[in-house]
Amino acid sequence: MIVSKTQRLTVMLQGLRPALFSLLGWDLVIVVCYKVLHWKWVGSSFVPLGSFGAVLGIIVGFRNSSAYGRWWEARILWGAIVNRSRTFARQVLTTMSPERSATPAEQTEVADAQRELVLHQVAYVHALCHQLRGQDPVPTVVRLIPTEDPAKLAREKNLALKLQTRMSAMLVAARRRGWLDEWQWQALDQSLAGLMDSQGGAERIKNTPMPKQFDFFPRFFVQIYCLMLPIGMVVDLGWYTPLGSTLVGFLFLALEKIGRDLEDPFENRIHDVSTTAIATTIEINLRQLLGETELPPPAQPVDGILW
Repeated sequence: MIVSKTQRLTVMLQGLRPALFSLLGWDLVIVVCYKVLHWKWVGSSFVPLGSFGAVLGIIVGFRNSSAYGRWWEARILWGAIVNRSRTFARQVLTTMSPERSATPAEQTEVADAQRELVLHQVAYVHALCHQLRGQDPVPTVVRLIPTEDPAKLAREKNLALKLQTRMSAMLVAARRRGWLDEWQWQALDQSLAGLMDSQGGAERIKNTPMPKQFDFFPRFFVQIYCLMLPIGMVVDLGWYTPLGSTLVGFLFLALEKIGRDLEDPFENRIHDVSTTAIATTIEINLRQLLGETELPPPAQPVDGILW
């Protein structure tokens, strides 16, 4: 996600240069044909650029609204993951406790179980972040849970789900040993269910692309409009046609690109939701709750991009 206050034109135009240069080249061809070769038939002042532009603006705007809706929903889902991760850790550390008659060894066992549950939650968040981006989550999970076998983790198709299933089993074991009463166990289970709902929502966005007609037709209409621009402008603008046509074409090309940039928020690109930074924030918060002082630094923007 671009967070730089000074938005550099080179970053914002990434991927747009070929279309702009193609449009400029087409403008020059039309101008040379009209002004030098005197092919008057290549230009026409009757091309309804204004009407076409208004309709095209509505089409592209509708698509961009749909794409931004996907991006914003992804951010909301990860905001819910932040809140539910903190809630789960708080519940584990404040409600799970041994009986009053417990021995010091059992008290230590409860503290170890609390720590293991919280670290599993941190590993779950990082695993989900990597899975959504198509990256390998195993190294990060092993860093947080060194007792895990990397080979076994690598065989999991949905490692985040596996980690949460293990957390649920740990809570059931704690309930059977009397470390949690029925209501406390249900509250923790509801927190896990909320996390699974957020994961399912994020996976739905990841695995359900925008309908092809949403992707093809707006782009096709913008390209057709850009081809018509110099034809409709050359009669009035003459040699200045490349300037006017390229400027207007740039506006529509940029608008169309905005939708394509936002429609897939988990593709590990500069316009994505900054899930790595969010996961790192969760790790810092939860490990602080465990009393740790050696914490990872907060994620910082790299060249104006927060990942």
